[in-house]
Amino acid sequence: MTSIVLVNPEIPGNTGAVGRTCVALDMELLLIHPLGFDISDKRVKRSGLDYWQHIRLAEFASWDAFIEERAPRENQLYLFEEFANRSFYEPDYPCDAYLVFGQETKGLPKAVLATHERHLVCLPMLSDKVRSLNLANTVAAAAYQAMRDHLPR
Repeated sequence: MTSIVLVNPEIPGNTGAVGRTCVALDMELLLIHPLGFDISDKRVKRSGLDYWQHIRLAEFASWDAFIEERAPRENQLYLFEEFANRSFYEPDYPCDAYLVFGQETKGLPKAVLATHERHLVCLPMLSDKVRSLNLANTVAAAAYQAMRDHLPR
């Protein structure tokens, strides 16, 4: 099962929308603390609508706790960052990939980036007028791309 990993998300509405995408694609949602909101926040559930109850949710106290508990293989991690040199179209994602996204305002922590530099991918942006994409939109695009070979036709 592919998993979406949100590292220190800040905006409850984005997390709710990501949860809804996870339900649609039968993916697990992993949240890495600290969060910028309380997970019981009504705004999280409002964005996830009545799907929130169906989310397979796991929470981790830190990135290190996630790595220790899940022990992802080398080919399972895909970290999404706007400055990555490799497009998210390039990898052949395994069906048990971890798609990792950072904070809406700061991205992934520098220590995580330094340790996993070869796992960085980005969504191409053709215009220099856009600095970044919304987290929930990015996750949806990445999730469907990662699942392209695993979805029924």
